[in-house]
Amino acid sequence: MATLLHIDSSLFPGSGSVSRDVTASFRKAWEEQHPDGTVVYRDLAANPLPHIDDTAFTSALVAPEERTPEQAAAYALRDTLATELEQADAVLIGAPMYNFTIPSTLKSWLDQTILMGRTTATEKPSAAGTPTTVVASRGGGYGPGTPRESFEFVLNYLEKMLGEGGFQLDLEFIVPELTLAEGNPAMAELVGLARESRAKAHEAATARGKEIAARLAS
Repeated sequence: MATLLHIDSSLFPGSGSVSRDVTASFRKAWEEQHPDGTVVYRDLAANPLPHIDDTAFTSALVAPEERTPEQAAAYALRDTLATELEQADAVLIGAPMYNFTIPSTLKSWLDQTILMGRTTATEKPSAAGTPTTVVASRGGGYGPGTPRESFEFVLNYLEKMLGEGGFQLDLEFIVPELTLAEGNPAMAELVGLARESRAKAHEAATARGKEIAARLAS
């Protein structure tokens, strides 16, 4: 049966997080199609990964028999994360915008999972082509033509790291915007647009979950 790698990185639990709420719609649609399938779930807020350090970084640069015990332990984690990515039939990532970019916990996952010559920096990375859905929620509007377009460093960054410049995954982004509108009086006039954006994101996530499930089943 198919395996889904599901990663959430929002600080906020449950439906209090738009990215978690929308990834849940994808996952529900997926599980309805694959009731006997496997979901590998990582909640990077509840169980953050260590930031990569010199021990973890160098562990991938030396032969296994030459690793120190500390390097061996650090590499074991990196190998586990890379294997989870490689064995997934589909990937789902919740990536809210914090201070114009991705959460530091998600950056740690990327840093740990990037293995040169294996998951990246090779003609065909080991997970290349895996259908991947990123729910990139953001509190304001950062689309083309908006005043803060140049402050958008989530899609631009992940397109490179997950896509052509890195893992070479088959990427699609779902972007619910204006998520802060309902709690910010200064954005009161945008509440309707925020609700519309969130509803469209749920629709897109459900459709994407069903579409990928059907693709893998055929």
